[in-house]
Order: sequence, then C-alpha cells, then structure tokens
Amino acid sequence: MVNPAQGRGGNGFSNGAILDIEGQKCGLVAVVGAPNAGKSTLVNALVGQKVAIVSPKAQTTRARLMGIAIEGDAQLLLVDTPGIFDPARRLDRAMVAAAWEGTSGADLIALVVDGKGGIGPKVRAVVESLKDRREKKLLILNKVDIADKPRLLGHAATLNDLAAFDETFFVSATTGDGVAELKAALAAQMPEGPWHFPADQVSDATDRMLAAEITREQLYHLLHAELPYATAVETERYTERDDGSVEIYQQILVGRTTQRAIVLGKGGSMIREIGARARAQLKILLGVEVHLYLHVKVRPDWEEDRSLYREIGLDWVD
Repeated sequence: MVNPAQGRGGNGFSNGAILDIEGQKCGLVAVVGAPNAGKSTLVNALVGQKVAIVSPKAQTTRARLMGIAIEGDAQLLLVDTPGIFDPARRLDRAMVAAAWEGTSGADLIALVVDGKGGIGPKVRAVVESLKDRREKKLLILNKVDIADKPRLLGHAATLNDLAAFDETFFVSATTGDGVAELKAALAAQMPEGPWHFPADQVSDATDRMLAAEITREQLYHLLHAELPYATAVETERYTERDDGSVEIYQQILVGRTTQRAIVLGKGGSMIREIGARARAQLKILLGVEVHLYLHVKVRPDWEEDRSLYREIGLDWVD
C-alpha cells in the first residue's frame, strides 16, 4: 500500500534519493496540446495502465500529472498537462499556467493533435507558442483510427510548415496503434542519467489526489452535459484501517443549489452510482478494499479558495 502522501505504484522518495545505475537514461517529456486531443489517454497508453482520468469532455485534466513509463534502459517522465486554450476564469488561467509550467525543463516536448478534429485556431495558437522553443519537438497526430487518412497527411504537412518538428508520429491512443513505436522513439531521445523513481512507480500523484480525480472522472462520465465545469472534488480525509482497507471522505463542490440536485439525483440515485463506480475503480488502482463516503456541498466561491487549488494540484493565479 502506498502512503497517501507518496506517488502511485511504489515507495515514493521522501528524501529526494534516486537510483544510480550505470547505463540508465531518464528524461522529462512534456505532453501538450489543445483540449480534447487525447493527451491523458496517450499518457495512460505509454505507461501501460491508468494514471490520468479521461472523458469525452474537453478540459478534463486540470493539474500537471506525471506518468512514469519504462522502455528498456530508459525511464520516461511523462508530464500530462491541461489543454491549452484561451483562459477566462481564474481556474482556466491556473490550468493553462500549469500546462506551460509543465514544459519547463523538459528534454522533449510532444504536441498531441486530434487527427480527426484537424487544425483549428486553438491548435495553431499552441504551435505558434512552440515554434521557437529550443527543446526537441515531436508532433503526434492522435485518433488515426477514426480520422481520414489523406487529411492526416495534410495536417502533418501543414503543422510541420508552421513549426519545425523533429519527428512526426501517427497513433491511436485508444487502440494502441503506433504507441509502441512512439514509446521507443521517446526512449531513444532520453539523456543518459539515473532513474528518478523506482521501477514499479507509475505516477507522482498521491493516493489522496488520485481518489479525488477518480470521483471527478465519474462525475464527467455520468452527468455529461448536465455537469457544470464549476465543480470540484476535495478529499477531506484519507485513512488506512487496521484491516488494510482505506476509508475516504470526499466532498463534491458545486456553485448552485440546482447543481447539487443534479449531482444527488432523484432520491440520491446519482450520487450512489457515482460512489459505486469510483469505489470500484479505486479498489483496482489501490489494490485494497475502499470505503468511500461522498457528500455534495454548495460553495459558490470555491474557485476563489486558495487552499482548494493546492488540494487539486494547481497554483494560485491572479
């Protein structure tokens, strides 16, 4: 069992220690793109298991999250960033700031583009911001399983005209097409150096943060268009019981009373279903029995709560 203050999948380092083994390679890959390009699904596919939540809704990812993948002697530190878009609210600005901060110190920047959706203003804006960066840049056209093949080649040519990408890849993060080749190429680009995490650690997310993200994922899946973006999940208490199981108390924050009613559902049916699905996911990911307790709280100003930003892994942005 992983300490809730440590990263997923292994014994997190509290003292900053790293493994020093000759012949290893390790590097930081910033995975960026416009909203809904499939960045989180791709990070999960490269890691080989779920480390980031996904949904059909844009702007699902809110904070920087690192997935850790192994390919041969290389450890890939994959920074899954929020989608880059024109921010309006404070939360939006914090998300976009987190995305760009995720590229800081990267050995390689991987731009993920929705191959089916094409090249719109949001994609062009991201490419414009990347074109003068000195880091190596890869272009990854995703969703090739559902995209028109001739258009894909046209997108690749257009994007390479806009910015000089070192390599271009065509993948489907959902089906796995091209993912192995991409992973091998990423590993080949990593600099020599010791691994920063144990071989069995797959994410830097704490169990506490993971629990909140899994519940938020179920909100997105079950409520679809009814779910307002002004919704957050806060893990109030995370306790390991003597029998090895985990007890988690969370509150779902909404802005209005009408939104609370939507999350609760008729006779509490919706929140029970959200809890059941989140509990099942957490049991798989944590490897123990999970006792999950949810309640919904109306807090109109939750987006102005600095402490909550820290809880969900975002910096406060004025």
